[in-house]
Amino acid sequence: MDEVKKRRVGDRGQITLPKELREEFDIGGGDEIEIRKESGKIVIEKPITRDDLAAGYRARADQLRDLEEEMDGVSQEADEYLGDVPEWE
Repeated sequence: MDEVKKRRVGDRGQITLPKELREEFDIGGGDEIEIRKESGKIVIEKPITRDDLAAGYRARADQLRDLEEEMDGVSQEADEYLGDVPEWE
C-alpha cells in the first residue's frame, strides 16, 4: 500500500501537494488539476491533454501494427505446415 501523507488545510482551504507526488505526476506551479468527488472521496488528478491522448493513440497504433506483423508470420507458418487448405464457402 502507498505511504499516506498528511497535510493541514489552511484557513483559505489550501493544501500543499507533497513534492514526491508533484514530481511523480509531473505537476508544477501554475498547472491545472481536476478536483472531484468520487465514491465519497476527494480525487485530485492532472487532466489528460491532447498531447497525452495523441501519444496514447500512437502507442496503441504501434501495438496493433506489431500484432498484425506477428499474426502474418503465424499465418504463413500455418500455411506452410497445413499446405493448401480449401476456402470456406
